[in-house]
Amino acid sequence: MQNTLRKSTLLNEEKRTTIWFLWLFYVIYFLYDITYYYIIPLTPWDLEAVGTKFGIGSVLYIIILGLLPLAYFLLKTDNPWPIKYLFFLIFTLSNIVTEILFYSGNSLPYTSGNIVEIVIVLFSPIFVNKKFFYLVSLGTIFKFVFVGLAIQDPIVIIPLLLVVILSMIAYILLHRFLGFVSAIESSYGRQLEGIVKGIIATLELKDPYTRGHSERVAEYALSLAETTNEFKDSDLKFFYYSCLLHDIGKINIPDSILSKPGRLTKEEFDVIKTHPVVGAKAVQQVEGISDNIDVIRHHHERWDGKGYPDGLKDKETSYLARITAIADAFDAMTSSRSYRAALPLNKAYQQIIDGKGTQFDPELVELFDKVYPTWVKYHKNYHASDGSGDEAASTTQRG
Repeated sequence: MQNTLRKSTLLNEEKRTTIWFLWLFYVIYFLYDITYYYIIPLTPWDLEAVGTKFGIGSVLYIIILGLLPLAYFLLKTDNPWPIKYLFFLIFTLSNIVTEILFYSGNSLPYTSGNIVEIVIVLFSPIFVNKKFFYLVSLGTIFKFVFVGLAIQDPIVIIPLLLVVILSMIAYILLHRFLGFVSAIESSYGRQLEGIVKGIIATLELKDPYTRGHSERVAEYALSLAETTNEFKDSDLKFFYYSCLLHDIGKINIPDSILSKPGRLTKEEFDVIKTHPVVGAKAVQQVEGISDNIDVIRHHHERWDGKGYPDGLKDKETSYLARITAIADAFDAMTSSRSYRAALPLNKAYQQIIDGKGTQFDPELVELFDKVYPTWVKYHKNYHASDGSGDEAASTTQRG
């Protein structure tokens, strides 16, 4: 459940980094091999074990070049994430096989390998991905250990130690990158939360009878969503912000309707029913909120299809919006408004239970029954802290 804009940004960054990775891989790999196996032998320098690359190793060229069409296809289909894994795994496994086949049974000292292996280890943090870093570091270490044991040549310890040292350096770089990313995300989260709460404060100035409603609905909905065990913490964070803004569209409702002490006319109620649509439009460009826009637009939909604004039925309404509907109804019933007093908690509870399969998702009502004691505790603590007492509070037409 990632935000569309955010996902697009991450996709572009992954594609850009993957292209850098491919350029780095191919340029260094072939430049090193050409220099080491084909140029140096033409010089007067006396270097052992240098010469035209062994025949079986040329198979690596075919394999590595054969990966290019696959990488191109994955980039074009906006699926760049597997490329780095495929390149490393295929390259490493091919190296293991070719080196063991070449060095087993002859007396040549181990001088194989390509500097690109070291480069991949050192530059693996550019993806800011712990899984890839661990795969590259541990995979390369395993490669040298396995080859060393297979060919029984202690000189393999030298590149093995070099990889271990570079892996430690790469880990430090990755740790710093992740630290910067975490700091930016935390800063963005605090800024977004501050903006959201500022907007809610503005709404409460317009309609003081709903003071605290958005916060309470968000807390109720968050606890119910957590009980489902269906969502990641990052998903729940943005869901919480969306819940805080679920009634933002009421800013567009005239005060004479919001604060009317008596029953609304049909025309007035039709105006009230516009607030989910208005609210959804207001946040449709806000990163982190827009992906949960259905929470704002559909928190007044019903399981039986008699809700508004779209008359959605059953699971046509998103899961999180159905969760929010229960939280919103419960707090509306347990809060006093200008046009009616609050219901006692036990009566509000019973109305939620009675709405099972009609107004509310039956499975979520069962979960509500489990978390209800925590809602009661939160309700009492909230009203005790704000000095309103234990005002306890029929699903209303104004929500």
